[in-house]
Amino acid sequence: MSPFVAEIIGTMLLILLGNGVVANALLSKTKGGDAGIVGIAIAWGLAVYVGVLVAGPYSGAHLNPAVSVGLAVTGQFEWGLVPIYIAGQCIGAALGSILVVLSYYDHYKQTDNLDFKLASFATTPAIPNVIPNILTEAIGTFVLLFSVLYIAGPELTLEGMEDTTIGLGSLGALPVALIVVVIGFSLGGPTGYAINPARDLIPRIMHGILPIGERRDSAWSYAWIPVVAPLIGAVCAAGLYLALQ
Repeated sequence: MSPFVAEIIGTMLLILLGNGVVANALLSKTKGGDAGIVGIAIAWGLAVYVGVLVAGPYSGAHLNPAVSVGLAVTGQFEWGLVPIYIAGQCIGAALGSILVVLSYYDHYKQTDNLDFKLASFATTPAIPNVIPNILTEAIGTFVLLFSVLYIAGPELTLEGMEDTTIGLGSLGALPVALIVVVIGFSLGGPTGYAINPARDLIPRIMHGILPIGERRDSAWSYAWIPVVAPLIGAVCAAGLYLALQ
């Protein structure tokens, strides 16, 4: 699998399972209407786990333009590959959105709350206020990338067995998932913790395209914040990381 394809598939799984739990929790006549913030935060973390599990061995599983940019700032990723990764992430986010609608098609048709429909695609702030909303998204992304930069590879090479590496295998993706869970619980209240430009922008576009019945506008006046703020947070995290080396 090429890194480009890995980013497509990993991000597709991320959006399918992440926005899928929001659809399950909010849309009418599902069997998961009592999931609440606990279910959503845990499921989003596990969605990250699945995406990283699949894409990690092939692309490093960025699944997020802010991560790609932040890693490039630290010198751990080539700037020339950033557009390719972001393109894969955007395609994957679109495909994931399509799969959510296919899975919940009847429930979208049965849902009268247009805000709930939008929430299963993209984020909106609980209290619209530009500067605090930017700060919340930037801080959340800062925590994500700064923590990821300090995750040690769970591998051990035994003396005299240099060709044999012992690792945690699929559990290597678990720390990233746990970071996303705690961000959701701790910082998700004000803005819904997009912390990922592709995760928010592309599904927001799909919200206006896919056949979900009646819909509200896609809250485009807010849409730039979950794109710009995560990039700011990622660059700040990368800058601090470099300063501490």
